[in-house]
Amino acid sequence: MGLFGFATAMQGVVNNYGGLLATRFFLGVFETGMFPGCFYLIGMWYRRHEAQKRYSFFFNSTTLAGAFAGLLAAAIGKMEGVGGYEGWRWIFILEGCFTILVSFFFFFLLPDFPEESKWLSPDEKAYVAARLRADQGRSARERPITLKDVANVFKDYKVLVGGFMYFGLIVPAYGYAYFAPSIIKTYNYDAIETQLHSVPPWAAAFGFSMLMAFLSDFTKMRMPFAIFAICVAITGFGILISVHDNTQLQYAALFLVAMGAYTAMPIIVCWFNMNLGGHHRRAVGSAWQVGFGNIGGIIAVFAFLEKDAPKYIPGYSISISFTILSILACIVYGIGCWTANKRRAKQPVDLGMTETEKTEMGDLNPEYRYLL
Repeated sequence: MGLFGFATAMQGVVNNYGGLLATRFFLGVFETGMFPGCFYLIGMWYRRHEAQKRYSFFFNSTTLAGAFAGLLAAAIGKMEGVGGYEGWRWIFILEGCFTILVSFFFFFLLPDFPEESKWLSPDEKAYVAARLRADQGRSARERPITLKDVANVFKDYKVLVGGFMYFGLIVPAYGYAYFAPSIIKTYNYDAIETQLHSVPPWAAAFGFSMLMAFLSDFTKMRMPFAIFAICVAITGFGILISVHDNTQLQYAALFLVAMGAYTAMPIIVCWFNMNLGGHHRRAVGSAWQVGFGNIGGIIAVFAFLEKDAPKYIPGYSISISFTILSILACIVYGIGCWTANKRRAKQPVDLGMTETEKTEMGDLNPEYRYLL
């Protein structure tokens, strides 16, 4: 996080294209492990049916950041000429420095696994470990991961499908994050008004996502809420691709896109990660899903081109296609989990398996049941 903040701040002081490319490259390098690592740790603290609220709150810190970024950009943009720097440079410098400051505190405050936490009593550690063991196996790692462990994880087709669930949403979500201000600007707002009008959709996305997260945990279901949220995003894109003479309706459609995409993504991530039992499978699976999914960001960059403004027909078409891909992947994954549960329910319990063997198998343990 600290290095990510440093790379962000450096974007504000570069003076040539090569320097900008270098800072952007290292920005991606330093960000790579942050999300899968955080998702993995969250999953090691909470039971499956109580994790969605935590995943959604963490994930949608990005929507809050998007909302505040618009406000900050509108304010910091007025620092034009201060210290000899343009306003846009101050945005990167100040936001990067703040990230570095926050990372310093997190280095000391962010807890490890429950068993290794310094601020839990022995009884509290035992309680947390016991409730997690009953739900998903042990909370902390059993042994170091080997290449064989990694290979075994990818023998499960559901792991591969989990990557496509996330991949299909990254394209429209990143496309929105990158180009929503550009799209809003086509409504004839100036730079400050554009930044301010980009805030409400982010705020609405956060509220809608948290509502769906609470309902998902309450019902102990993931698939219906993920598909519903994706359909909300598709509805938004459908309006944007078909309505070109009503800016108010188009602006409302941006709300639907943000609410749908940024609600579905944390649900999909939580659903997939929390269904992976055991340290090895969850660590590898989390890295795979987020790492593979983020490739979609490359596609998003080329989906919304300036030459396609103001209608952006190709960008909206690409976004709809990938959201449909995500729905199909969700259905395949959900059916896979359902059939596995049904098959295991018919199998007799293997009384010869030790607890260590069950833990080693993770979610492949015959007694394990997937969350649907």
